[in-house]
Amino acid sequence: MTEQKSVMVYGAGISGRGAAEVLAQHGKRVYIYNDTDCQLDAALVQQLEAVGGGFVCGAEAFGKLLPQTELIVLSPGVPADAENVLLAEKKGIEVISEVELGYRLFGGHIAAITGTNGKTTTTTLVGEMLKRLDVPSAVGGNIGLALSKEVEQLSENGWLAAELSSFQLEKVQSFCPDIAVVLNLTPDHMERHHTMEAYGNAKKRIFTQQGPEQVTVLNYDDPEVRGWAAESKGQICFFSRKAALEQGVFMQNGDFVIKWKDEAFKVCNIKEMHLFGGHNEENVLAAIACGFFAGVSIEDMADVLRNFRSIEHRLEYVATIKGVPYYNDSKATNTDSTIKALEAFADGHIILLAGGHDKMTPLEPMMEVIKSKVDVLILLGEARERFNEAAIACGIEHIVLVDSFEEAVNKAYELAAPPQVVLLSPACSSFDMFKNYPERGRRFKSLVHGLAE
Repeated sequence: MTEQKSVMVYGAGISGRGAAEVLAQHGKRVYIYNDTDCQLDAALVQQLEAVGGGFVCGAEAFGKLLPQTELIVLSPGVPADAENVLLAEKKGIEVISEVELGYRLFGGHIAAITGTNGKTTTTTLVGEMLKRLDVPSAVGGNIGLALSKEVEQLSENGWLAAELSSFQLEKVQSFCPDIAVVLNLTPDHMERHHTMEAYGNAKKRIFTQQGPEQVTVLNYDDPEVRGWAAESKGQICFFSRKAALEQGVFMQNGDFVIKWKDEAFKVCNIKEMHLFGGHNEENVLAAIACGFFAGVSIEDMADVLRNFRSIEHRLEYVATIKGVPYYNDSKATNTDSTIKALEAFADGHIILLAGGHDKMTPLEPMMEVIKSKVDVLILLGEARERFNEAAIACGIEHIVLVDSFEEAVNKAYELAAPPQVVLLSPACSSFDMFKNYPERGRRFKSLVHGLAE
């Protein structure tokens, strides 16, 4: 890299800030560019300025910076087809994702997990399993930790559990994880990808560079994902909660079983665990596959699974008030995730809080499940009216429209009685009311705990 040239990190979110910090530590002249002005930590700005870079924003600044730029590291929040990105590529400037940067900086092992739903739970489980190895390990990616920064802490024999979104995978090139997992594929992010084909193609990039030495772990129960086996050059390991596989990871009489080549192992039984719901069974199966190929012992995997509780904001138990349990599922930012949450309550009798920033995905499949599982549907946020129309069209009768998050929780409290449960599972992103889904989930928990006082 010539002294005059610089690296541009496009986007000042968690991934962008992490990438810029790492590049500066490597002595690169690096600028963080953001479309709009924002507040950066003063120490980071000083670090960038010390290597001849800095922080800039606005269209004019981008135009001035581009001629001296030889590489753009794209934050996941910036679409790959953004005007500035296309302009840079037209000028022959290489554009890569922050995940690709992390991969280029790391010579160790990676278990990478993608899918529409279940990524965070699976990645967290895998991270706990990797801790049982006698080598350093870390967790990074879409889980809220910049991948490029996390790998800086690892040696070449270390392991990284990486949660990867379709946004992060759009601009990977050489990325080749030891283990690539695809959990499922259902409609999401249509406002970004526009078609399911484009969305699926982004997900597939997780295994595109794999060869016979790597492993591709695919959900056998998802017909679309199962079909991707023909497109991978890696070793295929299926997982299934519905079929006893000749080879792979599956459930049998409640047992989690591994069959690989000439060996078979029972890891543990679902009754020994604290997780519940079919979607979590799939997450556990995928995590077991990762642990197995990473070299984690059967005993250590079983111990992790027996002691693991649900992650924050994913079917998280909050409190029981007047005999009614309250659950925080704020991480359900799409309809399929909400369906899985509803199906986890076998007896139904749910008071559901849904709505937020509408991703404009089809609503009919979710409404059919709501009709069979939900006693009262409470709708709020930008999506309220469209969700209401779809609910009425499906024949759902007990619908309450509210104007605020506080009103939604208070209405649920007013209506709920045993054996009902109150569930926040929005099927929408949070951006109409909150900065992100964790903020939404924490607000829900605060309001619920306030009811108990």
